[in-house]
Amino acid sequence: MILRLLALFLLAAVPAAAQQAPAQTFKLWPGAMPGSGGPPGPENVGEKGSAKGAVTNVTIPRMEIYRPAKPNGAAVLVLGGGGYFRIQIESAAKPMAEWLTARGITAVILYYRLPGDGWNADAPFQDGQRAMRLLRANSAKLGIDPKRIGVLGFSAGGHLAGTLATRGDAVFYPATDVADHVSAIPDFAALIYPVISMRAPIDTTRTFRELKGLPDFRDAFSVEAHVTAATPPVFLAHAADDPIAAPEHSLRLHAAMLAAKRPVELHLFESGGHSFALGKRGTTTTAWPRLFGAWMRNHGWVPAKSDGE
Repeated sequence: MILRLLALFLLAAVPAAAQQAPAQTFKLWPGAMPGSGGPPGPENVGEKGSAKGAVTNVTIPRMEIYRPAKPNGAAVLVLGGGGYFRIQIESAAKPMAEWLTARGITAVILYYRLPGDGWNADAPFQDGQRAMRLLRANSAKLGIDPKRIGVLGFSAGGHLAGTLATRGDAVFYPATDVADHVSAIPDFAALIYPVISMRAPIDTTRTFRELKGLPDFRDAFSVEAHVTAATPPVFLAHAADDPIAAPEHSLRLHAAMLAAKRPVELHLFESGGHSFALGKRGTTTTAWPRLFGAWMRNHGWVPAKSDGE
């Protein structure tokens, strides 16, 4: 049944870009998607300024799977940021995918629906859950270990990743097929300059504004409020001078993880601002990918020695 399901997604694959082409591209939903709304126009890739390489008007939520030359069985779902009104693909998600595959890790970039495009405000969480479930349900076919599937998110993507880590078992949509009975909770989560809290006084982000229509959103979508003894290990990286998502976001989640006695590692860099992706030149934020690699090795998700380290 699972193999037939994967075959369905193969047949429903949407065309991938020629540059840095993924091995496979899968639609998340074979039929009708949960929720409502959508953008008025076709998918768009920004060309200027901070929007350069960022995707908006996502109409076909999908996964792009990048396979390493020598896979070690681990996989990471990569979630670009953008305040839930765009997704930073070229500047953050794709460089991260390249970094992961160079180390034998299967990288999966998620194109998720955006409230800023007119979709229902919980659409990102529906798509995030669905992606995690599809990866785990089809792990044998994809050549990945179902117990070594992590998630990594930047900014609002960090909020989505944190929500999967803490509320991955919540009901964001009704089950549609056998894959929806598989766990959507990642085995580990890396949150890079993430938005974490909807609570004052750090409720100033675009992420906050896009989610505020959801019921009880201040508590329901404050990641730190949902940490439990079952929350998977979390890696955090943030710059102290971040003008968009204050470092207090990461500090709140770090404190909640410590209170719950859950594994957590936080790197708070002196400078680097926001959207530093794999690191801003001239700052120590360039160290976070190496630290993340060491963290993964220490937990046993990747081999003790990985190519490129």
